[in-house]
Amino acid sequence: MTTEHAALINGEPLPTDRVNAFLETPPGGAGNCATSHDEPAPARRPQEAPSVARQRRRWATQVIVTDELARRACADRGLNPPPEVSPAKVLTLAESDVADLGSIVAAALAHSPAVRTLLAALEAEQTVPETAVRDYYDRNQDRFLTADALRRGADPFGETAAPEDLLPYDAVREDIARELRRAAGRQAFFGWLDQARGGVTYSHGHEHPGDPSHPDHEHRH
Repeated sequence: MTTEHAALINGEPLPTDRVNAFLETPPGGAGNCATSHDEPAPARRPQEAPSVARQRRRWATQVIVTDELARRACADRGLNPPPEVSPAKVLTLAESDVADLGSIVAAALAHSPAVRTLLAALEAEQTVPETAVRDYYDRNQDRFLTADALRRGADPFGETAAPEDLLPYDAVREDIARELRRAAGRQAFFGWLDQARGGVTYSHGHEHPGDPSHPDHEHRH
């Protein structure tokens, strides 16, 4: 007997069909966590071992649950995500996003306009103190060497670098503040997601891929 819902979110069913649709995304889209979709997709996905298929379904369930939770959060906040893209044209995953966010959240970010909208809103809410921006500049001066200083191999933490070898603070302040605000927004997003997942109950076969209660579990994100 086929389970009609992949999960219950605060008691409301999340249809299995949504997970199935995501799983049917052609290879090269977010459905297989690829980082490019520029090449033609093969006609069908290669045969998978049963354990791999089970884990991929659990992974996909997490992506769709994240999408649904973000949709509800956007509605609560009065945010209006843009229309969804078709599965065949799903946004590409950046390798840096997979490394920074984990494959589940990175895929949700690529797949879901609601996730992108919510993350942008959380980033916009962050306030970065001037002291934090200045501290970042002072502690990471290797990132602010001028092109000439880089060519000469100047050491920003030693005696070989002069003040003129560094980009002025005022010239890079906005970029630093933007980067710190982005990092704070992502931290806020993870805090929101951890709390929101507390109301989710998964159906058999749709548990988290890292759930140790099933034999195929592996702790990856």
